[in-house]
Amino acid sequence: MRLLIVEDEKRLAASLAGGLTAEGFAVDVVHDGIEGLHRATDGAYDLVVLDIMLPGMNGYRVCAALRAAGHDVPILMLTAKDGEYDEAEGLDTGADDYLTKPFSYVVLVARIRALLRRRGGGSGSPVVTVGALRMDTAARRVRLAGTEIPLTTKEFAVLEQLALRPGQVVSKADILEHVWDFAYDGDPNIVEVYVSALRRKLGAALIRTVRGAGYRLEQAP
Repeated sequence: MRLLIVEDEKRLAASLAGGLTAEGFAVDVVHDGIEGLHRATDGAYDLVVLDIMLPGMNGYRVCAALRAAGHDVPILMLTAKDGEYDEAEGLDTGADDYLTKPFSYVVLVARIRALLRRRGGGSGSPVVTVGALRMDTAARRVRLAGTEIPLTTKEFAVLEQLALRPGQVVSKADILEHVWDFAYDGDPNIVEVYVSALRRKLGAALIRTVRGAGYRLEQAP
């Protein structure tokens, strides 16, 4: 999943980006509201972590502008403030959730995953099941027919993109966009490398190549 962090505290932003990247997310970071609005408008993000107190344009205005333009990307607002009024104002502008600094990193990750599951139309369960394949997105564990399959962070992220749309063709560009960050300018065939690794671990028949279109996750028997 691809996240955008809009946070002017550079040390905090770098810390969050490092942690979330280790969790398997593709993360982009900007430090002011105007750039945040521009990037969120143009980029295909799955979620935006948005500070309220920002230079250029505050988080309330960024959130309101995104919603006014019809963007429904989940927004988790961060602020050093505290109080019901601030929370109400953030939610009234269209934010999906709200977290007051200082916050627990574990809570932040849990809120992000909950918002992503909600957007996906799920019941809130962190477990994705496709036939005999079972992915626990909270514990980052995969089982196939009851046997645990160890995956690297990037392998898990690629498989997650396919498992969230079982039976559907997912393009290489779509996988690149959501698993690698905005700054990635390497060989797009990197996706094929990770799909090949997944096939070796899960079985060649589980991930089908649809020539000229992308990849499709089949139902595991």
